[in-house]
Amino acid sequence: MGFLIHIQQIKRLRKVLDQELTLKRKKFKNYLVLSFEVSSDGGTESSALVDDNGSEEDFSYEELCQANPRYLQPGGEQLAINELISDGSVVCAEALWDHVTMDDQELGFKAGDVIQVLEASNKDWWWGRNEDKEAWFPASFVRLRVNQEELSGNSSSTPGEEQEEDASTSRHKHSENKHQMRTNVIQEIMNTERVYIKHLKDICEGYIRQCRKHTGMFTVAQLATIFGNIEDIYKFQRKFLKDLEKQYNKEEPHLSEIGSCFLQHQEGFAIYSEYCNNHPGACVELSNLMKQGKYRHFFEACRLLQQMIDIALDGFLLTPVQKICKYPLQLAELLKYTTQEHSDYNNIKAAYEAMKNVACLINERKRKLESIDKIARWQVSIVGWEGLDILDRSSELIHSGELTKITKQGKSQQRTFFLFDHQLVSCKKDLLRRDMLYYKGRMDMDEMELVDVEDGRDKDWNLSLRNAFKLVSRTTDEVHLFCAKKQEDKAKWLQACADERRRVQEDQEMGMEISENQKKLAMLNAQKAGHGKSKGYSGCPVAPPHQSLHPLHQRHITVPTSIPQQQVFALAEPKRKPSLFWHTFHKLTPFRK
Repeated sequence: MGFLIHIQQIKRLRKVLDQELTLKRKKFKNYLVLSFEVSSDGGTESSALVDDNGSEEDFSYEELCQANPRYLQPGGEQLAINELISDGSVVCAEALWDHVTMDDQELGFKAGDVIQVLEASNKDWWWGRNEDKEAWFPASFVRLRVNQEELSGNSSSTPGEEQEEDASTSRHKHSENKHQMRTNVIQEIMNTERVYIKHLKDICEGYIRQCRKHTGMFTVAQLATIFGNIEDIYKFQRKFLKDLEKQYNKEEPHLSEIGSCFLQHQEGFAIYSEYCNNHPGACVELSNLMKQGKYRHFFEACRLLQQMIDIALDGFLLTPVQKICKYPLQLAELLKYTTQEHSDYNNIKAAYEAMKNVACLINERKRKLESIDKIARWQVSIVGWEGLDILDRSSELIHSGELTKITKQGKSQQRTFFLFDHQLVSCKKDLLRRDMLYYKGRMDMDEMELVDVEDGRDKDWNLSLRNAFKLVSRTTDEVHLFCAKKQEDKAKWLQACADERRRVQEDQEMGMEISENQKKLAMLNAQKAGHGKSKGYSGCPVAPPHQSLHPLHQRHITVPTSIPQQQVFALAEPKRKPSLFWHTFHKLTPFRK
């Protein structure tokens, strides 16, 4: 049995959702009109798309659940998945993001990994298995695979049976299977795109339009913070879907040639960068408003009048973040089932690389923004800082640690160094308070040349050196000599200096820049947070600076050639894991349907 849900199950789920929606609409209708004067403007326009884009009544269960695992709350998707599992079907999900955990009860994985779903009764945490073990994992970190039958289908035939099959018949069946697999992926891309457009339309017309009418509740700045540039995304996605529909072959979907659409619009997808960068601030602003009952009721009113499915506004606002991450995964799966002889093969391959780069660029910008907040807080904690702010030139800590700096006179100075992009900052630890750092200077890495020094006596300095290296100024010929405690420490510093140059070059090539306003805001927030506190880290609930900042070599954003690897966007994991008791209870229940 494949992943397609029986039509009876779909109707049953729809009926439950419709009943719930009808009851809530009746309950709120009078309250909305009297309290907020929220209305649908008296229009008769349907919330569903027109033309060939599908309508709300045409949406299947699979279409509704693809964009977000929480769309069929409460319990709809989990019920369907568990019924499939109970029927003996293998249900697999593909990781959208890395899940790094130190908890033995949680399942760690990387983006692109395949997890077999064994239990989905809890809406936030599912029980699954990968190559290593069985454990809980966050449902929001995965997408259900389109071709669920692939694993069991590939292993169902024995060698003896394969030998008995006629060669031509076997090739024919393989070709038909390949066509069906490609059809499944094409249809998923089209269906999820249509549903996504509907969600964007609902946000713009159901929420933003109503919010703008209530100037007493929302300022222009608040709406800009909460919704970002989602209206621009909606306009862009409508054009993109229109072009997709033109390339979609309804009669024979496996012959569709959609790769050119992604290539044509690849530059337009860059608008997601602004939205994703704004999203954490949107969550904070929305969370503050939701503490007041009138805002909770208002947003629920908007949802019901727009006839949107039962998911909170923060869930809808997360969909663009998830969507831009799904494109590389969808195209990777489509490429897998597209033969090299297919007319769309080259375009799909190029589209996959293009969308992978888009997702990577957005991810990098997001990570940079998160990094500058930490760097700003670090600078505020340093005693006696002089000169320009660190953020004026740098946006990332690449490496840090202790080195011995040797002067021309042969004096040794124990210092803690922080290597950022473009500059190396030197600090001294307080003798009594080892968590307190004093600013001692910085070096311009753009002007420096790295020189490895062999162990032994150095002729220029007339000193016997071990684990040493130099930084030589290209403009003044000034030489700075450093010694590490161990050979492996020296190797890390040499690699870090090389990484710093590479990162600077990559940022220039990608146009990676942080706006002046974002830098100023980061410093302002750091100064406010540090106001009234003593310098150093003893009064702060964070580790010392060389531990709280995460250097480049610790980063887990990598994009291998085969599978898109994305450690993206700081999505809040569910607040708690379900007790193991419930998993045991479900496993031991003989009458579970």
